[in-house]
Amino acid sequence: MIVGIDLGTTNSLVAYYTEDGPKIIPNRLGKSMTPSVVGIDEEGQIYVGESAMEQMLLHPDRGASLFKRSMGSNRKFTLGSKSFTAEELSSFVLRFLKEDAEAYLGETVTEAVISVPAYFNDARRRATKRAGELAGLKVERIISEPTAAAIAYGLWQQKGQARFLVFDLGGGTFDVSILELYDTILEVHAVAGDNFLGGEDFTAVLEKMFYEEFPQIDRFSLNEKTCAHIRKQAELCKMGFGQSRSSVMKCNVKGEEYTFTVELSDYEEACEELLDRIRQPVKRSLKDAHIRLSDIDKVVLVGGATKSPVIRKFAGKLFHMIPDTNVNPDETVALGAAIQAAMKERKDSVREVILTDVCPFTLGTEVVREYEEHRFEDGVFLPIIERNTVIPASRTERLYTVRDNQTKIRVHILQGESRFAANNLSLGELFIEVPAGKAGEEAVDVTYTYDINSILEVEIKSVSDGKKVRQVFKDQGLDMSEEEIEERLETLSYLKIHPREKEENKFLLLRGERIYEESLGIKRAQAERVLRNFEHALDSYDGDRIAEAKQELIEFLEKHDEWE
Repeated sequence: MIVGIDLGTTNSLVAYYTEDGPKIIPNRLGKSMTPSVVGIDEEGQIYVGESAMEQMLLHPDRGASLFKRSMGSNRKFTLGSKSFTAEELSSFVLRFLKEDAEAYLGETVTEAVISVPAYFNDARRRATKRAGELAGLKVERIISEPTAAAIAYGLWQQKGQARFLVFDLGGGTFDVSILELYDTILEVHAVAGDNFLGGEDFTAVLEKMFYEEFPQIDRFSLNEKTCAHIRKQAELCKMGFGQSRSSVMKCNVKGEEYTFTVELSDYEEACEELLDRIRQPVKRSLKDAHIRLSDIDKVVLVGGATKSPVIRKFAGKLFHMIPDTNVNPDETVALGAAIQAAMKERKDSVREVILTDVCPFTLGTEVVREYEEHRFEDGVFLPIIERNTVIPASRTERLYTVRDNQTKIRVHILQGESRFAANNLSLGELFIEVPAGKAGEEAVDVTYTYDINSILEVEIKSVSDGKKVRQVFKDQGLDMSEEEIEERLETLSYLKIHPREKEENKFLLLRGERIYEESLGIKRAQAERVLRNFEHALDSYDGDRIAEAKQELIEFLEKHDEWE
């Protein structure tokens, strides 16, 4: 059986699909959510979930939480005398969920669909997949949390065309995704987010308010156990706003009781800086999707932190509409992952839907740029496949030699958004030999082809002599043989055909050229403009841009026929 897992920053859930729809599997304590906390005792016994949380309150040095924020990094978490990576800690949580699912279902669970924040880069996604494999699971697919939420809400079952914005604020991460539905295709148009913004940060605001209210308490002199106690009370205080416009923190510090009553209006004002951080990814996603806020048909709230009245009020004002909260925000992602698992199993009761995804980060290379005559700047990042490009995708850039008699060109494969190559993530490098010549005379075409399975193919072709070099950069945990990868890349070969070479495009260009030659004056100038615009769009390999320029050329040609 394939299960769906929401591996969260604060809490994790597992779900499966039934004839009545997706269902959350309760853990061994009968609860739907398992805290993403890992602890270890003096004998080396590993604890997960609520028992680990309780142990952390007693022995903070023997537990770890919020480690999802460090997925894909080399950071070590020390628990007692042992240290673990975020990947290893996540595997303990996943194994715990796997065991609970097996006990509940009465059968072995070997496969899973696991959700990740949409803004997770390849390294973080690979780490999540490896964590699943360490837990004894074959990870059938890594699905973006907003996409899972859209599936859970049944957005894919609606008729016609519609645009949705998924606002996902969990315990430790924030995602905003814009999706569009075309019949059976649910396409992600743009993703943005903040991997270090979540409900825990809104809890930290109350902690700060508490210390400001009682300046006699020196937070830096407190032991970890007392700090954990105050943090716990701040979390309970935050939850209290769900029932009242005021909430209370009661903390015992060094044997003395401190009571702090907080008004919701004061808490909202103290959260303003965090709310400002939410606005930025929303703006960026709309800009990347090339749409306005008024174009959004529905806003969906996902993630436990969206239950806060502060967040719901803010979201209503920000989007000028009442967001949809029909599905429990804590369970939405897990339910969506379970439906995706059912789609993988091709269950008869689930309508098949094609899910597209986008590159969350830009893929490019390092180049040298001339900014003044004979003055060059090296270490510049050149984007090739830009962030929020729908995948699978293939893009080509032509690069030239920068020195006389240069015989070798290096292509440094990078991922990131900085204009400086050194600030981006290095994925590897390739070299190709070129004939010696004057600077700028020799060139290579660099083609990046990126697949939804995290397969990146880089091909370099020397323009003058046709020599090629090629390398595939794949997910280290990808369960595909070399033959399967080659077969997959072969199916994507259509992406590498220059749009100019497609028969219909060639026909339109030839017809436009004929009309240009036959025309004079204003009509000739119009023909030149639309032809140049179409040619530039074809060179960009951008599907939306090509479609727009193509339609403009077709309308010009039809108008010409009317003139004739």
